[in-house]
Amino acid sequence: MVNLRHVVLLSFFDVCTKEQVKITVDAFVQLKDKIKGIKELEWGVNNSPELDNKFYTHAFFLTFHSEGDRNEYITDPSHLGFKDAYGKYLSQLLVIDYWAS
Repeated sequence: MVNLRHVVLLSFFDVCTKEQVKITVDAFVQLKDKIKGIKELEWGVNNSPELDNKFYTHAFFLTFHSEGDRNEYITDPSHLGFKDAYGKYLSQLLVIDYWAS
């Protein structure tokens, strides 16, 4: 099965505490349990020695089986609530979607 990938890269403001970063990451990860269209979710903190991360420190990789699932995620109240509650901690955000081949 071909899957739709949704990649989210985050950068936090320098003034954010470790606890603010942790609660933001935890809240994002919990979206998988709240939004049924998310088939897989993995995440990690940048550790590339290439130093080309352009300020992005955290990567989230979500998998959907259809555009419909992805579109429901985008408009789901849990996702919108996450953005409202934790967006204040983010200095940069990058989102890209693609069909895995």
